[in-house]
Amino acid sequence: MSLYGASTEYVLHSLLWLVDNPEPVSSLDLAELQNIPAAFVAKLLPRLEKAGLLAASEGMKGGYTLARPADEISVLTVVDAVEGEKSLFNCQEIRGRCALFGQQPPQWATQGVCGIHAVMLRAEQAMRRELAQTSLADLAQSVRDKAPPPFFGEAHSWFDERIQTRRTSKVRQRRRSGTP
Repeated sequence: MSLYGASTEYVLHSLLWLVDNPEPVSSLDLAELQNIPAAFVAKLLPRLEKAGLLAASEGMKGGYTLARPADEISVLTVVDAVEGEKSLFNCQEIRGRCALFGQQPPQWATQGVCGIHAVMLRAEQAMRRELAQTSLADLAQSVRDKAPPPFFGEAHSWFDERIQTRRTSKVRQRRRSGTP
């Protein structure tokens, strides 16, 4: 059973690259770095901008940055921005459909919240509490703790090279077209 889809995973991984990166990063670069679908990432990041989690800038060095410090962005806020605030369990009220009840179930059978629905709600609330208590900064720290120190320098160099490559390509295109 998948409660949250690939969208949530793609977005969270992408946001981790923005935590300690003060320069804007394009959705294309985030997708290519992680080998995930670029169109998918490009579609998802505007949702986070609309939710106030990302700031976008245009131009050759444009892209996305975190709109707030990483320790002020909870995983729950990201999940809700991507998935929407939806219940993870949809009770079908099966308890009132027992063949032994005939046309009308007795009041005792449908009184109060369904026991199965209640346990699912408690589980969802516990999960949402955990997601609310975990920040992007917490997630980024867990990645930093695993990775060797040079890894993040290599990643920043990779992003810098991508920006430089775009800049050089743009200049070549202008020269070919005769545009200043």
